[in-house]
Amino acid sequence: MGYYVRVLSTSESRISLSELQAALDDKQLKATLTIEDESEDDWTQITLSHLSGQPIALLERNVVEASSLGSEELAEFAAEVADCKPASAAQWLLEYFPRVKCVYAFQVLSGTYKENGWDILDAVRQRIWSAAPAILQADNEGFSNEAGYHILWQFDDSVDGPWSMAVLSDRQWQEFEMDLGNRAHREAFLQGTVPSDV
Repeated sequence: MGYYVRVLSTSESRISLSELQAALDDKQLKATLTIEDESEDDWTQITLSHLSGQPIALLERNVVEASSLGSEELAEFAAEVADCKPASAAQWLLEYFPRVKCVYAFQVLSGTYKENGWDILDAVRQRIWSAAPAILQADNEGFSNEAGYHILWQFDDSVDGPWSMAVLSDRQWQEFEMDLGNRAHREAFLQGTVPSDV
């Protein structure tokens, strides 16, 4: 099982291959985007690669409909987040998931860790995310809100470093940066409050 990052979009409209390539060109990033046996505007899978051919990521587009992979993923996420903290974020996500129309899943491959692989993946992900209201998800990390701030704790206990977070207060997101390794910061976040010293 690989490591995945995802965009959960409220739109099922496809973003064309040329739009994704333009996102790379805008940032002067060199990579190839390859589709197999599909048209540029009607794709379900794209391979992102370095110019050398080394794969960076496999991108799959899964529409959310009855018995689809997209609907199965959302059902798994709903079961997974139900007991996560903060409880207010978990509840917000459970209310958000029914609005999701398409799941874009990036399987992170070895080329992501070479040269500017993460920058290439992030440029494509950013283009998809900005196309419609959407949230982000990363395995072993958690979920963001639509503004990209991290809202749910699914990190390993040993994690540390600065991270952009948000907690829900009176249906409004309170955004801040915390140190993931700071136990007081962590406890406040898990309780759904902004740490007092940030």
